[in-house]
Amino acid sequence: MNNELELAMVEPTLEEPRVSNRRNALLFGGAALAGAFLSQRARAQSAVNDTDILNFALNLEYLEAQFYTYATTGVGLPASSTTGGDGSAGGTVTVKANAKVPFSTPFLRDFAMEVASDEQNHVNFLRTALAASAVAQPNIDLMNSFNTLAMAAGLGAAFDPFANETNFLLGAFIFEDVGVTAYQGAAGLLSNKTYLDKAVGIHGVEAYHAASIRTRIYQAGATAQTISQAIAATRAKLDGTNNDDIGVSTSSSGAATIVDNDANGMTYARSTNQILSIVYGGGAAGTGGVFYPNAMNGTIK
Repeated sequence: MNNELELAMVEPTLEEPRVSNRRNALLFGGAALAGAFLSQRARAQSAVNDTDILNFALNLEYLEAQFYTYATTGVGLPASSTTGGDGSAGGTVTVKANAKVPFSTPFLRDFAMEVASDEQNHVNFLRTALAASAVAQPNIDLMNSFNTLAMAAGLGAAFDPFANETNFLLGAFIFEDVGVTAYQGAAGLLSNKTYLDKAVGIHGVEAYHAASIRTRIYQAGATAQTISQAIAATRAKLDGTNNDDIGVSTSSSGAATIVDNDANGMTYARSTNQILSIVYGGGAAGTGGVFYPNAMNGTIK
């Protein structure tokens, strides 16, 4: 099998989306999550300060910015945008050759370019705010990571998010919902009101991105919707809740689930430990895995 998820081949192996309400994600079996990708553990989380929280956000923004920049240009961020405030060099990015997505829809291409610009601005803003305390970009994997998570979600052993427009949307879907919940969870940890105001501003933009991507996946049809359910269920398994995430579909009553929110119509919040469990694919705290093969940089890792 090549490194491209053939959506038509995947569809028969997955159940049709079934949504009972917004609090319950699609639960599916699968021994793949029982081992390496689902570890029930408690991470000790010592007291953290605002600098630690902002650097945690910066690690996530490095990942998003690299993904969208490669998808739209075929190259990554310049070295000047990945160095640490202390001058330390940024890490490497593992990605396929010729990663630029062959967009055929002008609107989607323009949207992807806009998101890439937003994520680059987030990186630059946080680096400026942190100044000398900004961490360098850690090593990031945009190739093996997707294959690993695809296997965990029951989608086969290979997934290339840069292969086509639909794959790009599904790859972006992984990041954006996680980013929204990360900023929601971090808001209560920030003590500086100025930082809180800026974090809320970034949270709003990430929510715009997530809603736009979920809408396009919905429009892509039943197969893409079903795959989004498997991805969402995997995230919920990894964060240990099993019910704080939902994919894009319509329920039996005909109600759309484009917006991922709770029974009060609010975005879910995830702790830093839950976010780490998702982006590490269940890897141990401090050692990393999946998107961050050598862990994040900073105090929270």
